[in-house]
Amino acid sequence: MQGAVLKGRSLWDDARRRLLRNRAAVTSMGMLALLVLAAGVGPYLTPFTFDQINKNDVWMAPLTGGHLLGSDALGRDLLARLLIGLRVSLAVGVVATGVSLVIGVMWGAAAGYIGGRTDEVMMRIVDILYSLPFIFFVILLMVTFGRNFILMFLAIGAVEWLTKARIVRGQTLSLKQREFVEAARAAGLSRDAIVARHIVPNLLGPVVVYVTLTIPGVILAESFLSFLGLGVQEPLTSLGSLISKGAQDMELAPWLLIFPSIVMVVTLMAFNFIGDGLRDAIDPKDR
Repeated sequence: MQGAVLKGRSLWDDARRRLLRNRAAVTSMGMLALLVLAAGVGPYLTPFTFDQINKNDVWMAPLTGGHLLGSDALGRDLLARLLIGLRVSLAVGVVATGVSLVIGVMWGAAAGYIGGRTDEVMMRIVDILYSLPFIFFVILLMVTFGRNFILMFLAIGAVEWLTKARIVRGQTLSLKQREFVEAARAAGLSRDAIVARHIVPNLLGPVVVYVTLTIPGVILAESFLSFLGLGVQEPLTSLGSLISKGAQDMELAPWLLIFPSIVMVVTLMAFNFIGDGLRDAIDPKDR
């Protein structure tokens, strides 16, 4: 009876069961849920706003003057700015990854399924874009269109899709030789219908894993741009901006560097552990 139950379990049910047995992944999902909740609701609960300047509260230490995590050189509450910075960094990570996901899956699936000269041309375009330095590409966009918060999403997403397209193309080349795709062709389905109904759904496993590992990479990319002064502009902030400012004032106010760095590390570790857990749960070689 037990063997029949195990045999009837779907691959996704088995993957979910294996994921829930991974303590690091489950703990990371709980931690990430708390971070998302704090970023979404926290700014409305703090006694100060993130851009509120208090000349009498300059460089207040944590737990003094009503500032739980202290204040910066303009007297702005670090907790309020940290929560807004976390919200911005998570938004950049999720939206830019979403942009790269849509472009990468569509490009890679089309190139892999169509094949031939079309595949060759499409992948050479990917190679050319790979040769452009990331920071040069972003600076070029900002010089052309001006500094814009939305532009950052598009700039990072427009670079991150390249690796995803290669992964999806490789998976598609394997999938298009499978029996269910041959059956769909024999049934008279169009090429677009086969890609949409049979190829893309079967790419979800590796794509989901790659997405969870892409988000922390995007957050780091945004932090790097903010550290160089090319990211979000004052008074808005992000984790990267806070770390950059904290590094400048580290000797006078070390808490401005310590707390944003801790939140950044916890966020990145949570995404990485979740990605590792999903990879282990979905990987058929580990079954």
